Amino acid sequence: MLTKRIIPCLDVDRGRVVKGVKFFDHVDAGDPVEQAKRYQAQGADELVFYDISASHEGRGIMAETVSRVVEECFMPLTVGGGIRTIDDATRLIQAGAEKVSLNSAAPKNPDLIAQVARKFGRCATVLAIDANRITGDDGREQWKVFINGGRVNTGIDVMDWVKQGESLGAGEIVLNVMNADGTRNGFDLEMTAAVSDAVKIPVVASGGAGSPQHMYDVLDKGHADAALAASIFHFGTYTVGDVKAFLAERGVPVRIV
Repeated sequence: MLTKRIIPCLDVDRGRVVKGVKFFDHVDAGDPVEQAKRYQAQGADELVFYDISASHEGRGIMAETVSRVVEECFMPLTVGGGIRTIDDATRLIQAGAEKVSLNSAAPKNPDLIAQVARKFGRCATVLAIDANRITGDDGREQWKVFINGGRVNTGIDVMDWVKQGESLGAGEIVLNVMNADGTRNGFDLEMTAAVSDAVKIPVVASGGAGSPQHMYDVLDKGHADAALAASIFHFGTYTVGDVKAFLAERGVPVRIV
């Protein structure tokens, strides 16, 4: 049985780790290298870095920060934010990233997913989705894909996009549900389960982790392959080890350090 992964997420803004609620009201959460070293010591399976304002501000990718982290840490690193071209993705892989995460540029240019997959393989190609529950003109709830740090509604249906992303070559999906992001009230189990059941590639749940129970729930009821969290780890509420011990006690296969 494959182990379930626990993945801290570092949202980086101009070289500092930050954390907000529903993508806004960010507070400083430390130096990325020091945070990465701490999570490696705690037994994190992977680390995700997002440059959260690169796409919105039109800035370049953070290859320098990636290089600093990989000099100190040896766990797999996924990096996203500001990746607009295959050259951007190449620079991050060359800097030491194991995977690149495509978000805002992908709905504008879906072929970018295929380009990255062809050059680096599915295993290095992550499709990150900022999903939002909104009410349509007909009064019904819709699940839509947002870009540019949650500022722009693409109008694309989440379920259509995950299937298209898989067909284009994405080897993993990170589903971040904006309505839950940073609230610590739990993951969106309904949407996560729907996405996990719709594709054959791994799905990483993101947005809303507030306790080990929430992570257990999304791995169980949400059918996720991994759970990603930020706030509960950054501010010391729980360690990665705390979460893994909780999961292991309940029969969830995890890698214990």
